[in-house]
Amino acid sequence: MIKRTFGMAALVLACAGAMTALPVAKAQAADAEVKCDLTFSLSGWSIIYKHASGSGTVVCSNGQRANVKISVNGGGLTAGKYRIDNGKGDITHVRSIDDVFGDYAQAGAEAGVVKSGEAQVLSKGTTSLALHGSGEGVNLGISVGQFSIERVK
Repeated sequence: MIKRTFGMAALVLACAGAMTALPVAKAQAADAEVKCDLTFSLSGWSIIYKHASGSGTVVCSNGQRANVKISVNGGGLTAGKYRIDNGKGDITHVRSIDDVFGDYAQAGAEAGVVKSGEAQVLSKGTTSLALHGSGEGVNLGISVGQFSIERVK
């Protein structure tokens, strides 16, 4: 009788241990890092004040996706008018698509005539956004500002 009781107790403890391990595994999977990609088009101008706006799509490795509105605002010693088509952005250090939205710090030096190219790495807390794209226009200067990504509803 003692052996049978001990065997049942061991079986109950083993099942309880296995059941408590399942939520931990799910919690760790939920905290896994997600990678998101941004595709966008953007056009703007600058004469001391810099402004650009556009639209795009964010698609994440966990299957989430959203249409987005993009805006760039800032100031500095800049002048020009430009357009970026087929821009790309690599967004890292996020846990879900919700971490993508918001304002990213931006600083840069631009120089381009007719065919412009741009590559920048921006940050928002621990989230990083690496942008690259090409387009047309004339832009020259140094600026500081913010790059904003907003979900289109």
